[in-house]
Amino acid sequence: MNQPFAVAGHYTGGWDEVRLGRWAAQLRARLDAPSVSLGVVFLTPQFFDVAAEVLEVVRLNARVPLLVGCSSQSLIAGGEEIEDAPGIALQLLHLPGADLKALRFADEDVAGAATPSDWHSLTGIGPGKCNGWLVFADPFDLDGEAWLRGWNAAYPGVPSVGGLASGVMQEQRTQVYLDGEVFEEGAVAVGIGGDVKLVSVTSQGCTPIGAPWTITKSDRNFILQIANRPAYHVLMDTFNALPKDEQRRSQGNLFVGFAGDEYHDEFQRGDFLVRNLLGADPQNGVIAVGAQPRTGQTIQFHRRDAATATEDLVASLTEARRRLADSTVYGGVLCVCNGRGQRLFGKPDHDAGLIQEMLGPLPIAGFFGNGELGPVGGKNFLHGYTASLALFVKA
Repeated sequence: MNQPFAVAGHYTGGWDEVRLGRWAAQLRARLDAPSVSLGVVFLTPQFFDVAAEVLEVVRLNARVPLLVGCSSQSLIAGGEEIEDAPGIALQLLHLPGADLKALRFADEDVAGAATPSDWHSLTGIGPGKCNGWLVFADPFDLDGEAWLRGWNAAYPGVPSVGGLASGVMQEQRTQVYLDGEVFEEGAVAVGIGGDVKLVSVTSQGCTPIGAPWTITKSDRNFILQIANRPAYHVLMDTFNALPKDEQRRSQGNLFVGFAGDEYHDEFQRGDFLVRNLLGADPQNGVIAVGAQPRTGQTIQFHRRDAATATEDLVASLTEARRRLADSTVYGGVLCVCNGRGQRLFGKPDHDAGLIQEMLGPLPIAGFFGNGELGPVGGKNFLHGYTASLALFVKA
């Protein structure tokens, strides 16, 4: 893998038009390419009031024809995760032969898009004309689940990668960016087509425990029976069968995984969409989950902690390295959960550092989000506690 046409950098300090313009121009000078195809930018909340001015300075001095991004409390540039410090992360990509088309949509657009053809009309991109989507959305004013139902139907099998912006949480205020415009609701998306494709790496940070089972009775977000037994009994049998050290690690860290694709002879790590285990009722044998399970669905319990998150990311990157061994990778955009970073791993640069170690050197810009977007089993979902990496790859 090589990356001849992308650069990423981190700007420190506050708003200074001259200094920021000089920095953007210097970053552009490092790009060994005749032009910029796409810029991806992330700003911390300290820049909210001057965000439009920041975008214009970046577009002008880095000569960016298409600029997208969002706000975040913490930034990622290269192999560094800059947590809870003011700044700007910027990536500049030259993507030869890429066909890029950007749009912004809001919740009313989601409500009005009843069919796949509605989405094709709204985006201007028909079925089979897109190799991937890079998406950044506001977490508070967009019905993400409703959007994904329509989006997945409109673009089946096409990876959508990115995440939900973070910002000033007590005010429920975030921003998303498209060229020189700043929006505090809705989403921005870039369709990637032509000679460039988007390859996704979605690491949910969990390891399966026990065996896969079949749900035999469910109601709304409750699982009543698994394999014709009370669901709670199956959960406890799974927990009690673990070695004592794994039981200790699993306490308070149990989750539920639902098969993303039922047509597997054998399920592996990464085949499951992980959701929260919300509670259990020993008396009635019922468990509550953060999803809408259905009878006949394959389920497996999972554990999540720092060790499993590391293990899962290493496994996901190992598979990505194998898939991309003979490919040209221009760069990547990384979204990680606000609950990861030093809060989870107790040390800086965990996710970004592993990516550089296993796929690098790789120009990456990214952010810490309120939710991560990426495919599981060929279908796009919103996740939590996940690292979602979008790689721009020569098609």
